Amino acid sequence: MSQRIAFIIVLLGAMLWGTTGTAQTFMPQTVHPLAVGASRLAVGGFSLLILMIVMRKVHFRTWPWKATLLAALAMAIFQYCFFTSIRLTGIAIGTVVAIGSAPMFSGVVEWLYLKRRPMKVWLMATSFAIVGCVLLFSNKEGVVVNPIGVSLSLCAGLLFAFYTLFNKSVLERADAVPSVAVIFSVSAVMLMPFLFLFETEGLLTASGISTVLYLGLATTSIAYILFSAGLRHIPSSSAVTLSLGEPLTAAILSVVVVGERLDIISWGGIVLLVGGILVLTVSGRRNEKVVESVT
Repeated sequence: MSQRIAFIIVLLGAMLWGTTGTAQTFMPQTVHPLAVGASRLAVGGFSLLILMIVMRKVHFRTWPWKATLLAALAMAIFQYCFFTSIRLTGIAIGTVVAIGSAPMFSGVVEWLYLKRRPMKVWLMATSFAIVGCVLLFSNKEGVVVNPIGVSLSLCAGLLFAFYTLFNKSVLERADAVPSVAVIFSVSAVMLMPFLFLFETEGLLTASGISTVLYLGLATTSIAYILFSAGLRHIPSSSAVTLSLGEPLTAAILSVVVVGERLDIISWGGIVLLVGGILVLTVSGRRNEKVVESVT
């Protein structure tokens, strides 16, 4: 797979993540957000795992369990930190801080853990994207910035960066689909107790079941398969920066589907987000041409 295609695949996965917020508006409000998170991981992970076992794509004896457990743990705690931050500080601030901080954390983690210095293009694209996120939701009024909520959002961003790093280690020894199946199944098992601790009334209604199925299959299974498939061919820091396509998609859907309004500053943020994504995509194409000319 070429680097350019890898960038596009990761971006498509991020766009599917961006439909999560809009999809959740169809979920009964009585269902606790963390229960929704646990349900989506269970649907996405277990359905894929059963399929992979039937197809004999998962070899448990030789599976990279250490990296898998670390990735699953990071994703499980991410769900808790992210949904709790949303509850404390609101959807706008919680999402922007979590997703916007992830690229920065990813570059730092790669630098410290893998001794890989961030590329200049990553610094440029990440700067565009983070500023774009800030502008995108800067017009929200009446939002109380809860310090604990913001801290949990930052933790969520750091955890997503670690998930990406550990997932990349798994992908060095396994294919994308089996990797997503095993990691999310293990993560779902970790989160199962929350289904009994939090409110789930309305989860088994028609709207609840259909929403969970969409969240589990589309925004979890398919989205993370795309993300993992592209991640095998690009640095994790670049993949996390491309994941900023999530708030971009969420913003557009909030206008088109939900009927929210964005001012000129927020649209400026969208332009910067697109700019950051294009910087990475175009640079990937140029790097590919350079490699081809050398070979």
